[in-house]
Amino acid sequence: MARVVVVGGGYGGLASAARLAKIGHEVTLVEARSRVGGALGYVERDGYRWDAGPTHTLLPAVLRDLFRKSGRALEKEMELVPVEPVARHLFDDDDETVLDLPGGSRAAQMAAVDAALGSGLGAQWSAYVDAFADDWETLRRDWLERPFSAELASRHTKALLSTRLTLHKLAQKAFRDERLRQLACYPMVLEGHDLRNVPAWMGMWTYVEQNFGAWTVPGGMGSLAEALSSRLGTRGVTVLLSTRALDLELSGGRVAGVRTEQGVIEADHVVCAIDPRRLPALASLVQRTMPALPPVTCHIGVVGEVPDLPHEVVIHGDPLLVLRTGGQAPDGAHAWTLLGRGQLAEDIVNSLQRAGIRVRDQVEVRVDRSPRELVEEWGGSPYGVLWQGRNTVSRRLGPTTPVPGVLMAGAHATPGAGLPSVGLSAALVAQSIGPA
Repeated sequence: MARVVVVGGGYGGLASAARLAKIGHEVTLVEARSRVGGALGYVERDGYRWDAGPTHTLLPAVLRDLFRKSGRALEKEMELVPVEPVARHLFDDDDETVLDLPGGSRAAQMAAVDAALGSGLGAQWSAYVDAFADDWETLRRDWLERPFSAELASRHTKALLSTRLTLHKLAQKAFRDERLRQLACYPMVLEGHDLRNVPAWMGMWTYVEQNFGAWTVPGGMGSLAEALSSRLGTRGVTVLLSTRALDLELSGGRVAGVRTEQGVIEADHVVCAIDPRRLPALASLVQRTMPALPPVTCHIGVVGEVPDLPHEVVIHGDPLLVLRTGGQAPDGAHAWTLLGRGQLAEDIVNSLQRAGIRVRDQVEVRVDRSPRELVEEWGGSPYGVLWQGRNTVSRRLGPTTPVPGVLMAGAHATPGAGLPSVGLSAALVAQSIGPA
């Protein structure tokens, strides 16, 4: 049995702690805030409740594996339901095109694209997505589901991870229709990346979405953090809230513990599940990377009649707007979250109004959250590391680090941001430490 300290109580930290405790380690989790969950939580005001961060997830098998390998099955804790359509896409073209894109079906996506964008474009979209099948399989084996090893990885994996081909070039080559380019690339734009710096293989998430769909938890994804917090109690994890990690304690070139405002917590292993810049012992290792900052975020409570909208609406253009409608609200009201990225030259609710969703005069409650405020509140960005070209792969830490005994999980770690990747990072950490 090893003594493990997990720094950070976001999703990556919770998932790491639960897995490590289940395989027999003595685990302590330290969290600077007064509650766990990080971006996986709620914002509440005047009877409204919004998801603070993600409102759905791809690749539900990652969640199911986490719950099964830390105790009870996911289905015994909460309901996971498909999101259909995955999103409604509004395009700023002459026809004001509307595309409701389903998930989990190649045929359904092809038919939807054909119907909305024009005959033959569905086949183009499907050909683009299909091309990622081999990339997904090789990266799943060598990068996502086991700690990367240059000796064991296939040639295909190593070629992908070192490619100079960017998502921008790939989309330009694959599509003449600008709407398809926007459809292929908007998730990376929303996360704040310059498409000219994003490797082409990141497009594989369109393949994941098409084949496995998108999923959510009724009532909000914040309940996932609540369930994992309960799981830590079941597994005997010591959770220290309002405890800020100041740095790593090193001895003989190896980690010996975590220094906090309350003293040193001794450890055989430390899992850093926060932005490593916040720990001086790790900061120098990531000085050539930058965080991907969150978008402008606005939670609104809307009263009265509103358009019948799906779970997510993507309004393409500059600025890029994403409207998420799944919050909890009093009777006769609606809890929406609006995200904005790009040239926001006016109030974001006015931008929504200009895009044709006219609820500005019905907003009863409003909570604005700037990117800086979100990073300060969460102790880092849940969008992880900014893509700055192919070398970002090697400059990002995880699951192991150059400091013996220190591992990395979370959005800033390998394999990256997003609930599926963060969940996988925790599994990689558990593999790297191994059972007691």
